[in-house]
Amino acid sequence: MSRCIAIGFSIGLSLCALTMLGVAGEAGGKKVAAALNFKMAGLDGKEVDLAKFQGSVVLIVNVASECGYTPQYKSLQALYAKHAKRGLVILGVPCNQFGGQEPGSNKEIAEFCEKNYGVTFPMFAKVDVNGKDACPLYKHLTGKDTNPKFAGTIGWNFEKFLIARSGEVVARFPSKIDPEDEAFQKVIVDELNKK
Repeated sequence: MSRCIAIGFSIGLSLCALTMLGVAGEAGGKKVAAALNFKMAGLDGKEVDLAKFQGSVVLIVNVASECGYTPQYKSLQALYAKHAKRGLVILGVPCNQFGGQEPGSNKEIAEFCEKNYGVTFPMFAKVDVNGKDACPLYKHLTGKDTNPKFAGTIGWNFEKFLIARSGEVVARFPSKIDPEDEAFQKVIVDELNKK
């Protein structure tokens, strides 16, 4: 907030509000797509700037350790292992808002994912994805003003948003769509084939 005050209270508040809404910004002189203009804490507590994934095909998934869909971790990891070198990034975002199915600490979540599914894709600290306390990334992904084509509250664990290399959100998949699904994999490959 101090940076905002330094450039004037009313202008500063507007700039801070725009940043929180995920309006496209600059990272190293390069314009960052709105959907990647966020910083989030990883499971280890270290801040991760999502702008570093600009130019990749990014799949964002809200995850949980005690859900009927939790075995999708295996499919997600296989998809990541197969396509990471081509530019696929999967971001796992733990959330405990659906049936209390992610009750563990960030450390416990990390241990669970590594031990049971060998997860190597980036995982973030547990957040809310719905409601007034939803993290800024999910406010952007689900907001009618910021993502009108795929807006709406998250229905359950393992919903998936696909972001193209351009930074545009190009698809949203419900929880029941497993990453092993052929049609789902075709959408991923088609995006990876775009330069």
